[in-house]
Amino acid sequence: MLKILIPTIMLVPMTWLTPAKWLWPTALAHSLIIALASLTWLENLSETGWASLSLYMATDPLSTPLLVLTCWLLPLMILASQNHTTLEPLNRQRMYITLLTSLQIFLIMAFSATEIIMFYIMFEATLIPTLVIITRWGNQTERLNAGTYFLFYTLAGSLPLLVALLLLQNNTGTLSLLTLQYSMPLQLESCADKLWWAGCLLAFLVKMPLYGVHLWLPKAHVEAPIAGSMVLAAVLLKLGGYGMMRMMIMLEPITKELSYPFIIFALWGVIMTGSICLRQTDLKSLIAYSSVSHMGLVAGGILIQTPWGFTGALILMIAHGLTSSALFCLANTNYERTHSRTMVLARGMQMVLPLMTTWWFITSLANLALPPLPNLMGELMIITSLFNWSSWTLVLTGAGTLITAGYSLYMFLMTQRGPLPTHIIALDPSHSREHLLIALHLLPLILLILKPELIWGWTA
Repeated sequence: MLKILIPTIMLVPMTWLTPAKWLWPTALAHSLIIALASLTWLENLSETGWASLSLYMATDPLSTPLLVLTCWLLPLMILASQNHTTLEPLNRQRMYITLLTSLQIFLIMAFSATEIIMFYIMFEATLIPTLVIITRWGNQTERLNAGTYFLFYTLAGSLPLLVALLLLQNNTGTLSLLTLQYSMPLQLESCADKLWWAGCLLAFLVKMPLYGVHLWLPKAHVEAPIAGSMVLAAVLLKLGGYGMMRMMIMLEPITKELSYPFIIFALWGVIMTGSICLRQTDLKSLIAYSSVSHMGLVAGGILIQTPWGFTGALILMIAHGLTSSALFCLANTNYERTHSRTMVLARGMQMVLPLMTTWWFITSLANLALPPLPNLMGELMIITSLFNWSSWTLVLTGAGTLITAGYSLYMFLMTQRGPLPTHIIALDPSHSREHLLIALHLLPLILLILKPELIWGWTA
């Protein structure tokens, strides 16, 4: 565990001590080495499922893919942010990289914590760097408003979780994930128990976000700089799904009655946010709403608590993390050239940047779940397990996938095809840095087709 965590912590002094001209290359190289070293976690040979066990941290088949995704994303965020921070003073550039690094430290500790209270503290700690990144480096004046939304939604959701955890500690005497699964099943009957159930899950449903408590997400995404959008879409939303999977084990007897409204909200959200995407003018907003719709499927898959549902949810979380992060990077390359996120103003990009169009095409297809990709594998598993739970869900999930295909193609055609607007005269050519960035997103996605058992989770 520490062989990843200590180099990540040492990235902070390195950022402040490196001379100016070497700042970005060394940060990138250092974080890339950490990312490559984190791949060793994927080799889990233990009988119990838990590996790299230490006093407070451990990895198991559920947290390992998410940990590797977290480590993989830091070099990509550094690559993506390089261009738009070049005009900033040097200290601010150093601060920016420090915030990204601190975010990775908190996320590693959150995903690998064996004590739920430590998970909770790190879950909350990720708020601070994200908030600073959104409100300090965001694009528009709206960014303070977006930061307020982000902070208050997450805090209002997660304070009941703290109370619920303290109650759990009182009743069972432990909050360690290693022992909780063997403790006596709780007898949950009273109204207070149902409130406790809601308290346990509310924080994660807000973080996911469930349709209805999702309003902070499009705001935060649209205002955040590129690294903020990437880490929000790729990892921070997954904290919600991960926390739900961890807590579900303890909420056993009453979930099957109480989860109905939440499953309905999640599946209705898939359709509603998809329909919102169909009439978006703002590119980043469209990608943000598509995240809500994918996470709705994940929430549905987790709440029905079948092995297939859990597996599909984990696969879809990893695949969606890589895909939506790549989409935000592509949107950012457009934004850096045209300085507008409105899709009507920057269309016909295929005429100017044909190779970028190839990346757009592959990523859009990944977003609408093209057959061999893990996106489809996750969606199919969730849809199958939901259909097995109730055949009526097929209407909602089927309409959802149809709408997803619709808005993915709409996004691709709007940005890439058609005549070039007359006001676009001089665009920068695409840089090899940007091609490397998208390639590093899509390569793991394509390679996962060949070895899906890495992201199956517990059912393997």
